[in-house]
Formats: sequence, C-alpha cells, structure tokens
Amino acid sequence: MDQYIGKLLDNRYEILDVIGVGGMAMVYKAYCHRLHRFVAVKILRKDLASDSEFRRRFHDEAQAVAMLSHPNIVSVYDVSRGEDLDYIVMELIDGITLKQYMKKKGGSLSWREALHYITQIMRALSHAHSRGIIHRDIKPQNIMVLRDGSVRVADFGIARMMSAAQNTLTQEALGSVHYISPEQAKGSHIDNRADIYSAGVVLYEMLTGRLPFEGDSPVSVAIQHISSIPLAPRELNQEIPEALESITLKAMASNVEHRYKNAEDMIRDLEEFRKNPNINFGYEHHGMIMQSDEPTQVLELTGSLGKQKPVPRVSGNHSNQYDYEIYDNYGKTSERHPAERKRKGKNTAMIPIIAVIAVFLIGVGVFLWMFVFSDLFKTTESIVVPDFTGKTIEEVMADEAVMSRFEISKDVKYEPNEKYAKGQIIKQSPEANTELKGERIEISFTVSSGQDFVTMIDVTNKPYSEARVELEKLGLVVKEPEYQYNDTVVIHHVISSLPPTGTPMTPGDSVQLVVSRGVEDKMVTVPSLNTLTRSEAEKMLRDDYQLNCNVIEVNHSEEAGKVINQSIPSGTQVKVGTTITIQVSKGPAGDTVKTKELTIQLPKDPEMVTVQVKVGGNEQYNSPVSTTNGSITIEISGSGKQEVVVYIDGSEQKRIEMNFDA
Repeated sequence: MDQYIGKLLDNRYEILDVIGVGGMAMVYKAYCHRLHRFVAVKILRKDLASDSEFRRRFHDEAQAVAMLSHPNIVSVYDVSRGEDLDYIVMELIDGITLKQYMKKKGGSLSWREALHYITQIMRALSHAHSRGIIHRDIKPQNIMVLRDGSVRVADFGIARMMSAAQNTLTQEALGSVHYISPEQAKGSHIDNRADIYSAGVVLYEMLTGRLPFEGDSPVSVAIQHISSIPLAPRELNQEIPEALESITLKAMASNVEHRYKNAEDMIRDLEEFRKNPNINFGYEHHGMIMQSDEPTQVLELTGSLGKQKPVPRVSGNHSNQYDYEIYDNYGKTSERHPAERKRKGKNTAMIPIIAVIAVFLIGVGVFLWMFVFSDLFKTTESIVVPDFTGKTIEEVMADEAVMSRFEISKDVKYEPNEKYAKGQIIKQSPEANTELKGERIEISFTVSSGQDFVTMIDVTNKPYSEARVELEKLGLVVKEPEYQYNDTVVIHHVISSLPPTGTPMTPGDSVQLVVSRGVEDKMVTVPSLNTLTRSEAEKMLRDDYQLNCNVIEVNHSEEAGKVINQSIPSGTQVKVGTTITIQVSKGPAGDTVKTKELTIQLPKDPEMVTVQVKVGGNEQYNSPVSTTNGSITIEISGSGKQEVVVYIDGSEQKRIEMNFDA
C-alpha cells in the first residue's frame, strides 16, 4: 500500500487513493475535512524535495497559479510546505484527459467538436497569459474533458519546474516533445506564443487523429519541429474546412513572427470561423512548401492552402520558348521574352472594344431588372436552413445572424447518442439545407444526453433511505444530505432534490437531497426532579417547562411519593412538549429496587433518533438523542430479573433479561 494512503495532512486532508503518477509528483484523491469536499493532492517526489532550489520554484509557481480563476482552468486551492513534505491541493475533476477522450472516439474528433474544445483551451490560455503565466506544456494529457462537454487545463507553470529536474524526466519529455514549440526545442527565449504553437498541435491532432511529427526519440521529434514541415491537415482529412486548417497552420508557424501574436487573436479567428465556416482568412503559411529533389521550380501560394503551380524557368543559352515568372512571399512578378510582349500587345488592342460591349450589356440587364422583372418576380425572401448538428444550443443562440432569422423552440428533446457529446445537437426540425420563406422561422432541436440517459425521478416526501436506494439503482451518485427544519415534511423524509424532478442525467451524475429535521420547536433544559414529590414534579414540568410527565410507581427504600429517577437526565436540551417519565417511590417492599446503567449503540444515520426503553413492560426512558457520539448510557431501575426492551424510532432494536440483584 502507498505510504500516504490513510494519512491526514496538516490535520485537514485525508489521503484516500492514488489517481495519477507524474514525473515530479504523485496525485491523490483526498477529502478536505474543513470544507467537506473531495480534492486532488499533488505531493512532490522525495528525491526532488531534497533540492531546496527546486522546492522554492515549486512553491513560487504554485502560488502564482493559485491566483488564476477561470472556468477552463483547474483551480489550485492550497499550497503546503513542510519539513519533509511539499504538496499542492487542487480541484478534483470528474472527467478524463483529452488524450483518453480522443482515443475513446477513435483518434480524431469532428471538426465541430475540435472547434468546441480548442476555443475553451485558448480562453484558458488568454486568461493565464494576461496574468503573466505561460503554461509551457500544453498537450492533451494536461487537458481534462468533463461530462458536460467543458474542458479544464491543468498543470499551469509546471513545465518551468520540470526543467530543473530534466535529467530524471526523460519519459515525461517523450510525452511532451510532440507538442513543444521550435523555440523551446532550441532552448531559446519563449513567450506566450510557445503555448499557441502547442495548442495548434493539439488542434492538428484532434482534426487528423495523428501527430504532426513522430520519431524514435525525443531528440528526433524536437529536430523535426525545428526543421521539418507537417502534412497539411486537409491532406489527411478532406472534411476539415479550409478556414480551420488555416487557423491550425497559422498557430503552428515555426517562425514566431508568423504565428498569432496572442491567444485573443486566435480566439477572434475561431469565433469568426464558427459564425461563417466558409470564411477565407487569406493567410500565407510561410515555410509550408515541401522541398524536392527535382530541378528548381517556382511555387505559388494560393489562398490559405499553399497549392503548388510549377512554372519552368529559363536561363543562360537555353531556348526562349517559355515564359518565366518569379514568385516571392508577397506575390508574383512576371518577366517575358520580347517576342511574347509583341503578341501580348496585339491581344490587348481588343480590350477597349470588349469593355464597351460589356458595359452596354450590363446596363441593359440593370434596366430590364429595375423596370420589368423586379415587380414581376418580387417575392418573400427565402432562407436555407443551416446545419446545426454538433453545436450546442448556447453556441447557436450566441450567433446573432442565426437568431435574427430563427426562433428556437423551448421544447427541447434529449436522446442518448454515442457520436455526439452531451449537450450537442443531434437532430433539428426543419432539417438542414431546407429552403424556407418567412421572417422568423421556428426551429426545434434534439440534444445528445451522452451515451446513457436517465431522468431524475421524484423522491420528495419519501424516506431518505428509500430515496437513496432508488437513485443509486439509476446509477446516480447521492451526495451527503443537507438537513433543514420543515413544518410540513415528516422528519427524515426528502424535502427537495437538486437537480429537480424531470432533469435529464447520465449515470455517474451527482444528486443533492435536502432532508427534513421535522418541525423546529422551542428547546428547554430538563430540570432535576429527584427528591421532589410527585405533585411538585408534575407541576414543574407542566407549568415551568411546558413538558409532559409520565409517572411509574415502584417499590423503593425512599419515602413514598418522592421522585427517585427520571427518564431524561437534568441539563439535557429537549423540545417543548417532550414527555419525561419519572419513577415515584411506593415505599419499601420485599424486593429492593436497584439502579443499573444501560449502554445503547446508536445508528450512524440519521443525525437524530428517538430512543425508548421499557423495563418489565413499563417505560423508563423516551427521548430524542443525537447519533454523533455513536452511543448513549442511561440509568434504569428494577428489582430481581426484568425484561429490558430498547426501541429506536419505534422499531425494536434490543431485548435482554437483566438481573438487578446481581
């Protein structure tokens, strides 16, 4: 067993299980007893903790990252530095890594899903960069995918610390080098754009299902980042839109000056592409032309794809039968042979005549349309319904152009689906590419509930134990209940649930139940009744404390009519209206009444139970008690052998024969 499992760190974090192993630390699932929540604890390896400089940097980086607060960044809650133990306490994520998710989906993702994830990753980077923090190790293994389709980026600032122990982290380097920027590979100074390059590689992998560079060793892969050129994504998958390929290649530009200057610029392009997938950014992707062993050719960059157009060159004493053109990174200039220029002159003589004819025909066309056809064919403007599958309803609603023409129906349906992630649209009505007329068209959606689907059942007014069993049968996780006083719901029964009844859920989702404590009554302190007479005790309980009194007469050596015992000890806090059972002496008899202690074990759940004890058929104790201590000890009286029965919440728990004379 791991040395830390079962230990309580700083009298607060109870280590429960190992959930991850890294190059510099072990990651554990733990429970915070102060805030009553599960957390992840990353404990620094002992061999690294022995390096004082490394420990200092570990804490400096952790403190800086703890200042980040963003929905797409794993939160850091606490940083501890002890004599022999250093650890970071982080948010515990209920999800899997992006690497695991891609493997589960067969390697690659749809371009819509990739767009959904890369946008969130870039927002996380934008937030961190704005606070002066560079991640340095962006890769799918450091990105968590949650059940709701959101992502969290983890391990900000860790790469800088890892560099201090690089001689021991060769296996870690093998995992990270596939995403490393060329300037990192060369050991040069880096800035925010190193993260943008790595994010570009992650986007490349999501779209194509493969890494841009592979090799037998970290060194060989790093060299390729510096000197080689990857295949364009559309060469591997023709379904990738050209604009998204253009964004990917710009982020992955080997020259930092040709990359996005900051994360915000890349987010802006991603948003423009999301609104219009057919947009053409017109970027020239420098250095994306493959070298060849063939004779020198001139290559023309067209659009954003870098398509090649070979044009034979001439020089020296070669024949002058070919045109030749010179291309540079900024456009094209042409030089021609004198004979060709003559031919060109003859051809250009016709240009004015053609231009006049064209202008005349255009004018006629405009006239006919304005004065003849416009009224004849005037009709309501039609619109082609876009394809919304793969998007979330939130993404559709954020598109102003779409919302100006469409009205989304509130009647959203949910269905399980393996292809689309939870929250993504899987069906629409009207269907995509349908041509319709009208100013505002209503459209309804069917949304993926994930691979499995259950509906939150109604458990209100049910006993908590029964409700918990029913929910767990559905595969849902029931959290520790919250308790509230309630005037209408019976004690220990469910008041409400979160999420509410009818909510679509997937197995593994959590449910929070609110359970009734019953009516919140006024509390009073039980007085001492011993040595009082029966009438004095009854009057005091009734008039002074608003408590009920139950009297049992027993033979005792005490004077007849005096109280010799009470069911609830003095000083106990009870609700107004509670019944106190008192034993009143009938005077001495043949058998002497004796008092003994009885210890009763209490259940762990719920918080309060009612305990009742009968001796020889007569009730001697009846009171609500807290289960916090696990047991209670009370005094009971009797003579000779008597049957003692213990009840908890009205159910018999224990029946014994007790000899009071022994």
